[in-house]
Amino acid sequence: MDWLTEFPALSYDALREINKAVDTTFRDFSREYGSSIEQFFDPLLQFLVWLEQLLITTPWPIIIGLVALVSWFASRNYKIVLGATISLLLIGIFGMWENTMSTLSIITVCTLLSILLGLPIGILMAHSNRAQSFITPILDVMQTMPSFVYLIPVVMLLGIGKVPGVIAVVIYAIPPMIRLTNLGIRHVDKAVLEAAEAFGSTYWQKLRQVQLPLALPSIFAGINQTIMMSLSMVVIASMIGVKGLGQPVLKAITNQYFAMGLFNGLAIVALAIIFDRVSQSYGKRLQGQHNA
Repeated sequence: MDWLTEFPALSYDALREINKAVDTTFRDFSREYGSSIEQFFDPLLQFLVWLEQLLITTPWPIIIGLVALVSWFASRNYKIVLGATISLLLIGIFGMWENTMSTLSIITVCTLLSILLGLPIGILMAHSNRAQSFITPILDVMQTMPSFVYLIPVVMLLGIGKVPGVIAVVIYAIPPMIRLTNLGIRHVDKAVLEAAEAFGSTYWQKLRQVQLPLALPSIFAGINQTIMMSLSMVVIASMIGVKGLGQPVLKAITNQYFAMGLFNGLAIVALAIIFDRVSQSYGKRLQGQHNA
């Protein structure tokens, strides 16, 4: 009765051969195409370096002023503007300004990439049930896979640095953008679409002038979630050389520096709250305009 209590798994030698074959195949692929892939991502690396240097070298009053202006434009709420301003001032006072600007540059690029890639994929899913049935399981895997696993193939292909970190963060953070874009477009009132068709609107006119504007609150909710998930990957991405607030946290974990870990962790939380409040407020404003 041993077969009932012990699962008939593959032998150790068989598992070792399978693992060896997979590792060898991927290693050969990375050696063959790794350089070409690095060259493909060179423009992204140059943009990352340029944006990071721009944020670091720009005087801090200008950065805080721009953040305050964006916060006011998006929320029309002086409490959010005051909270964002005070948070950034405290970050600077406690000596975390440069790391915060590095993190801000990474999050900005990851969010832009997630929007550029996630929006068309979400639109495709919304207009094709076949595409939705194919892409949904992939998104399920992307959201449930442990985040550390993303680092393995990326590092094998591109080594350590900014670009591998951005790719890992985008893979981890893009699913909400795709899902909520799909959801927002699918929930557009059918009567509105029928009225647009009655006026002779083409497919692209309906998409650009009807579906996307009405789905904007849901799309901005996806952007909000993407930003939050990107920030949650900051510490993990620091393991492969991504500069920012994650590196001091990782150093604090390694050396048991409680104060360093606490302050830099709170700085990440402050950024998350700023992004969350501003994007949520803007989404609510769009929803109010739609209801009006």
